[in-house]
Amino acid sequence: MIDWLREDHRNPAVSLSDRVLPIAIRRHARATRLTMRLAPDGSELRITLPRWGRTRDALVFANARIEWIEAQLANIPKPITIEPGARIPYRGEQLHLTWRKEAKRKPLLAEGALHVGGPQDSLQARIRRWLESEALRHLENDLAFYCERGAQDMPELRLSRAQRRWGSCTGEREAGRCIRINWRLIMAPDFVRRSVVAHEVAHLAHFDHSPAFHALLGGLYEHDIAHADLWLKREGRQLYAAFG
Repeated sequence: MIDWLREDHRNPAVSLSDRVLPIAIRRHARATRLTMRLAPDGSELRITLPRWGRTRDALVFANARIEWIEAQLANIPKPITIEPGARIPYRGEQLHLTWRKEAKRKPLLAEGALHVGGPQDSLQARIRRWLESEALRHLENDLAFYCERGAQDMPELRLSRAQRRWGSCTGEREAGRCIRINWRLIMAPDFVRRSVVAHEVAHLAHFDHSPAFHALLGGLYEHDIAHADLWLKREGRQLYAAFG
């Protein structure tokens, strides 16, 4: 018997050239075949099996696809190391981070650079808080713009920290509606961020993706929605990875 098949099936994993990668196995009643994907951060391999599937089947499947797994891991974007001289993505540009201990702790944006002082070991948290505050400021303006254009009352706006979703719209008109937008969109170009807000505002009128919804979205959004969607498809993983 092959060695890896002797491993404890209660802790399934696959051995790669530089690590042992855990396997998370899920059995689904509607699954008709075995499917495999990598966690967004590369922390585990996720395999879905039909209800009758065996753990051994998942191990065989994973070990037959070592090259694919390693290629996927190599393509995972790396987090930004927040340190003096780092490049911080902001509205589609790259801000140069300059740090002087005696400067003000609150980041200051000036001439294409982000200036900050205070303790160096808290830079990561303070830069993220600054980006989130910038996200809220720009998203509030975006939301007001599209609600006025679409003749919709302003809903509550909240920042989302979701790992796999850019925006959501919840609630009934009478009970109070809420739009959540992922704060990471402040790192994307403006036309991308605004496309997500326009999308959620269109959901205030049509809580589906019907032709009526797409017609309204086309009238709300001033740019090419397909272009914005393509940008997110290509670059979105980097936004999720940037701050872990």
